[in-house]
Amino acid sequence: MNLEGKKAVVTGGSLGIGAAIALELARQGADVAINYRRHEEDAARVVQQVQAAGRRGLAVRADVSSAADAGRMIEQTVEAFGGLDILVSNAGINRDVVIWKMTDSQWDEVIATNLTGSFNYIRAVAGIFKAQQSGKIVTITSINGLRGKFGQSNYAATKAGLIGLTKSVARELGRYNVNVNAIAAGLIETDMVKDAPASVREAALNEIVLGRLGTPGEVAAVVAFLCSEAARHITGEVIRVDGGQYI
Repeated sequence: MNLEGKKAVVTGGSLGIGAAIALELARQGADVAINYRRHEEDAARVVQQVQAAGRRGLAVRADVSSAADAGRMIEQTVEAFGGLDILVSNAGINRDVVIWKMTDSQWDEVIATNLTGSFNYIRAVAGIFKAQQSGKIVTITSINGLRGKFGQSNYAATKAGLIGLTKSVARELGRYNVNVNAIAAGLIETDMVKDAPASVREAALNEIVLGRLGTPGEVAAVVAFLCSEAARHITGEVIRVDGGQYI
């Protein structure tokens, strides 16, 4: 999976799965820009690790739900790196609550970050990729966008919407040699999951055929593959990385 000389943007790249993706792309040879909203020190640490891998790194304070921020970040990245080849739309949040208790803000915030955020960045890079007749876009969705989840109507709606967005953009940009794919992750061993109640972890483990949670690195490896020329004839796909949690 040679990404030597490629330039990438990873949203939500300061922590968890996003940080693992940023570092894996750097290890495979790409320069990597990440955004952050609150975790400035974590973002700086990821940039240092990208640089330690011998690649250029960039951290930009940007709210993914802001179209203006998305456009500004893409412009800064192109200026800093001299171009752009890869977008990984990973940023996401959850505000879990049953539908009859869900507030407008809990719905709106998740939609704005998870779905509108991906739209903002995909739209911002689409013209660049179309003009240069090449590009890779990978979105990070969830198996709960395929099956739904109790207490996650807002989150599942965004992840289902992201699948539709991914497939539509794959159709629109395919003629310009741009690959657009999604990864539907199962429960992954992030800091947030480590802090989850034992009952939540146990319920997930009972669903997972392989009997363990996934790691951020395992998601990152599939992202790197989809961003490589080895995956040049794959587009519009939703690849589950879930250990068989949803079969």
